[in-house]
Amino acid sequence: MCFVENALIKARNAAKYTGLPAMSDDSGIEVDALNGAPGIYSARFAGAGCTDEDNNRLLLEKLKGVPDELRTARYHCVIVYMRHANDPMPLIFHGTWEGRILHEARGENGFGYDPYFYVPTHDCASAELSPEVKNQLSHRGQALRALQANLQIAFLQETLK
Repeated sequence: MCFVENALIKARNAAKYTGLPAMSDDSGIEVDALNGAPGIYSARFAGAGCTDEDNNRLLLEKLKGVPDELRTARYHCVIVYMRHANDPMPLIFHGTWEGRILHEARGENGFGYDPYFYVPTHDCASAELSPEVKNQLSHRGQALRALQANLQIAFLQETLK
């Protein structure tokens, strides 16, 4: 299972039960030294009912002894738009944000792994960025801008049916 599959499942389910077009997303963080984990399990990396602190504690534990240059990671966000539950050509938008995992938390903004996600272009953790800057850089911001740019086309296609 991957981010794309999860987002498709969510959108298809929403379209099926509402009878309306639907959008959904799936996102998470992928750490190279952990073979892509936590990936789609980012929100529940430390188990069911875990907190952000639990997830970050486990992440740091698994990366113990891994040197900085091997702590590369990226956030992914996939947004899916489906015209109906059986849409054979859903629109899929993907954003990625490259960085690496810090040894200690930095910053007060954001959530999840943000205090440990180092952003090399700004020499800080994601949690140290203002919301405006984070929205410009982030995986979600990228995917949402791609969706926005293409949504007008999707609505025109639906209107022409």
